[in-house]
Amino acid sequence: MEIKQLLNTITELSHAFGAPLYVRGGGGNTSAKTDTTLWVKPSGTTLATIKPSDFVGMDRAKLAKLFEVEPPKEPAAREALVKTMMEQAVLPEYPGRASVEAPLHSTLSARYVVHTHPAWVNGMTCGKNGKTACATLFPQALWIDYIDPGYTLCMQVRKEIQDYKRTHRREPSLIFLKNHGVFVAADTPDAIAAMYAGIHTALTSHYNSKGIPAELPKGAMPNKAAVAAAEEKIRVTLGDASVHLAVGGLFHLANGPVSPDHIVYSKSYYLVETPTADNVAKFTKRHGYRPYVIAFDGMVFGVGASAKQAGLALELAQDAAEVVQLTAAFGGIEYMTDRAREFIENWEVESYRSKQIS
Repeated sequence: MEIKQLLNTITELSHAFGAPLYVRGGGGNTSAKTDTTLWVKPSGTTLATIKPSDFVGMDRAKLAKLFEVEPPKEPAAREALVKTMMEQAVLPEYPGRASVEAPLHSTLSARYVVHTHPAWVNGMTCGKNGKTACATLFPQALWIDYIDPGYTLCMQVRKEIQDYKRTHRREPSLIFLKNHGVFVAADTPDAIAAMYAGIHTALTSHYNSKGIPAELPKGAMPNKAAVAAAEEKIRVTLGDASVHLAVGGLFHLANGPVSPDHIVYSKSYYLVETPTADNVAKFTKRHGYRPYVIAFDGMVFGVGASAKQAGLALELAQDAAEVVQLTAAFGGIEYMTDRAREFIENWEVESYRSKQIS
């Protein structure tokens, strides 16, 4: 297959699975490969807008050296080493900063890999009984318990793939990651689409059987005067007249870290009360950041330095709430641990990705 055709095909797949039904913000990643080269989505690029020329080309032999090194135990030093080795694998004719999950994509032998974070998938992966249910609903799938993204995840998934292959005499085409999302791997775009359709049908049927609504209930928006007054209250309290705000009707918010994407765009915790200088100061001291989401007076606000950041904060808060709602079909929500949350909050890769939002 010609490289041009390969890149056009993975671009089309990226656009199809970059829709809100599958990912929010810059989440998810895709790749295509030959025996020697992997083309993978750059970090911080959105699937919905990616172009063939955006994909980062990587030497698969050099990328495989990651699996041979003994990395430092200290997380920051380990991730710095991984970043350097990944940079060394980038081909000069296809430059860029590759998705940190590139080694995982390369591990799978299928030509195309599409990784997304749909709320309707994470209803299962974030559910307390998700692993058990997955074995029944998707017996052919590989389930991966929560692991920090990056090198640690790639190494563990590589081992699990090898174990799966020894047992089943083939690689898994479907991988669910707890509190993270799903990987689908296949040699044709039609096979990718068919598997995603099957996942959606199975999970939608399960939610329906449990009486779990697919849509997130939201309160009606207050009138314009009430919205304007609330926005002024936030700006005065934050002491920032230039802050951007996105507003929606009230919904039942998550109360903890749902997934890495939610931490990046809307953070793990929200200010759920009328903002005052005192409670904002206490919130900031407790969590280490000013609230990205504020809910009061029948409204939920996304807060950001730009309109895009504010919109994404609100969008991901809504997505997290939808995930929590759907986990009722799997025993209720199982939030990420504090240790896992802190890793994401301090991870250079996610700091880089969040800086790409303008």
